[in-house]
Amino acid sequence: MNLSYYITTGLITSTTSFLIGFFAVFKNKKGFLNKAFLFYCFSIGFWVFAWTMMISAKDSSVSMFWNRMVHSAAILIPIFLLHFISIITEIQKKRTIRILYIISFFFLFLAWQSNLFLLKVKPKFIFNFYSEPGLLYPIHLFVMVLVTVYCVVKLFETYKLSQGLKRNQLKYLMVALVIGYVGGFTAYLPVYNIPIPFWTFYGISVCVIVVAYAILRYRLMDIRVAITRAGSFIIVYTLVLGIPFWIGFKFLGRGLWIIPVSVTAFLATLGPFIYLYVDRKAEDRLLKEQRRYQESLKQASIGMTRIRDLKRLLDLITHIVTKTVRISFAAIYLHSAETNEYVLQVSRDKGRTPIPKLVSDNPLIAWITTKRDPLIYEEVKRVAQDTYNSTYRHLEENMRLLTATVIIPCLLDNRLVGFFVLGEKLSGQIYTPEDLNVFQVLASQAALAIENAQFYEEAKEMHEQVAQAEKMATVGTMADGLSHQINNRFYALSLIAGDTVDTIKLTDTSKCAPEIKEMLNQINHALERIQANVIQGGEVVKGILKYTRKGDEGFEALTIDQVLDGALDMVQYKIKLSEIDIVRNYSKDTPKIKGNLVQLQEAFFNFIDNAYDAMVERRGLLKEEDYRGKITISAQPRIGGKLEITVQDNGMGIKDNSLKRVFTPFFTTKASSHKGTGLGLYVIKRIIEENNQGKIRFASEYGQGTSFVIELPLAQG
Repeated sequence: MNLSYYITTGLITSTTSFLIGFFAVFKNKKGFLNKAFLFYCFSIGFWVFAWTMMISAKDSSVSMFWNRMVHSAAILIPIFLLHFISIITEIQKKRTIRILYIISFFFLFLAWQSNLFLLKVKPKFIFNFYSEPGLLYPIHLFVMVLVTVYCVVKLFETYKLSQGLKRNQLKYLMVALVIGYVGGFTAYLPVYNIPIPFWTFYGISVCVIVVAYAILRYRLMDIRVAITRAGSFIIVYTLVLGIPFWIGFKFLGRGLWIIPVSVTAFLATLGPFIYLYVDRKAEDRLLKEQRRYQESLKQASIGMTRIRDLKRLLDLITHIVTKTVRISFAAIYLHSAETNEYVLQVSRDKGRTPIPKLVSDNPLIAWITTKRDPLIYEEVKRVAQDTYNSTYRHLEENMRLLTATVIIPCLLDNRLVGFFVLGEKLSGQIYTPEDLNVFQVLASQAALAIENAQFYEEAKEMHEQVAQAEKMATVGTMADGLSHQINNRFYALSLIAGDTVDTIKLTDTSKCAPEIKEMLNQINHALERIQANVIQGGEVVKGILKYTRKGDEGFEALTIDQVLDGALDMVQYKIKLSEIDIVRNYSKDTPKIKGNLVQLQEAFFNFIDNAYDAMVERRGLLKEEDYRGKITISAQPRIGGKLEITVQDNGMGIKDNSLKRVFTPFFTTKASSHKGTGLGLYVIKRIIEENNQGKIRFASEYGQGTSFVIELPLAQG
């Protein structure tokens, strides 16, 4: 090999190093990792450039100047390498870095001020001039080798503990360092009069190319394609091909060197096109599996909208994603309108315990709702480390708690229905942009399918509630006939029991044995109990009949006591009035109201019934000592001919997210659907406002109680 080979190789390598370092910092100027990589690339690039100038200089003094520049850059390379590796492996070595800085500055001083490090330059082999080592030169080599080996070892240790994307990043970085430094250290062989094997010097270029590949392919740093392909082609090839020709004409003039350099330029121009062809063929082969599962996901997204069962739909989505893409973990969170939270609905994992829910004002929810794009954990983590931005720190923390590698928002129009949480691929590969696009299509179709399934379930539930309400209405219309039949049976039982009691009383039992007398006494007592229960049963039937009859008699002047007494007569057979206090906080001369007695009794029946359930719930949940339920009914005349009646309880109260839905049909706040149909308060509102020309409002504090305020017109005269 002649000298021009090493000059050309050196210039190409230095130019490539400068460009890669520039592009790395171009996308993220504030990132510590990007800055460290920039300094590392620039130190390598300047070292190779200075080395090229040193070996090609025609004057010993000029060569000695560049010799000092070469070793100045070489002294800085280890410290920049260690800095870069400590950031990417997250291993804090501040003390080691400080010591290395001190050693580096010591050698920099020697490189420019003493012959103990660099003695002189002289011709060696094909090189015009080359370094002649001083007494302390071996120490410099020892430090470089020691730091390089240390960095490779730390990379390997971190590599063994890593997985997925991080593992791939470290793998390529280790390969790059080994190849690059094997090639780089051969530049020191002529110092000790050993020739450089021509092929090893390419290692430096391979090192930079491998790192660049890891940057673009495995997101080693926050960098994308900084410029378009056309722009990249023009800029790179202007520099790569233009510089050798300029130097050749500048220092060598016209000569035969133009032929091999021109051939090299021609082949270098064809290289990208050949590469693109080979790369496309290789991708078709290597990404065959990836494209297969992407197509499967697209097909699955089409058929999801036909599934009406929500649980089956969610199970199917997670099953398809985990099995088709072969990922370690998948979960789906959906928005709950009742709690205004995003709740975990389904999870397919291996030993993971994800957090069960996220509140709607969580930074993660706000981010994906606003940005509407997938979140990748490695990118979020890197930005959080580089910028110390609190938003990214919160995002990183939430994604770590969710054990999420990727989060895909599930959006319908501008509303966030939920989101998918995906773990790492079992293959260790990253999620490509094509993967994320397919998942976004899947999430969009899933949002529509989920809404359809939710609507179907709500409609089904509403249908059941309507059917139940119709049954109750049917029972109400049958009340007259049923009460007549039941009263007839009660009357018959009463006659039979009475006749039997009379027969026992008229029978002479004086000659009967004591056992017979005792038996007759027990029978007599049992029959008397039957008569008493028959009378009580008749009263219950009367109460039911009174409650269910329509207010055909119209409106009349009523006292509050009339309304309240009737409601209590009925409610006592459903709840235990002895467990609570009913406080009548109004005077006896409170003005009468104009209303329908039966309808108003029905309304107050519901107030008392609901309050009782709320007090039972509070007693069960809060476990308060000396707690006793209390319902207070107050009344006060108001301007405009109205009487304001307040029904206040000290029950559990209503949650904030349910306050707006209290008067909605089929909405119930009771703990079990078997305890309420969700029609009570809706019916009360219609009774008060539509039938009795009044108004109703309420206030509630969860854990404290609820109060309903009713305004009804006063009776005239």
